Amino acid sequence: MSEFTFASSQPGQVQEVDQADETKSDRPWIVIVWNDPINLMSYVTFVFQKLFGYSLEKATELMLDVHHKGRAVVSNGSRERAEFDVYRLHEHGLWATMEHESL
Repeated sequence: MSEFTFASSQPGQVQEVDQADETKSDRPWIVIVWNDPINLMSYVTFVFQKLFGYSLEKATELMLDVHHKGRAVVSNGSRERAEFDVYRLHEHGLWATMEHESL
């Protein structure tokens, strides 16, 4: 089954997407939590423990990365898993995004 997208340069035409291009890169997706001025460090640590099952030490290490470096990678995996993790982090009030893992 082919996927289609509308070509932006010529309205009314449909361009077929090459699925081989989409599957060439099976790089995992990463979920990044970004620093924000709202959430307490203890709350961020709690959320990491609750959502990802991290130990207090690991959750604290990630929280400190967010605090000092401005971001931390908190999970990786399939696109669907990353989308789900971002959704859950947003539900807990944290600023999170996802992207392909760098090579």
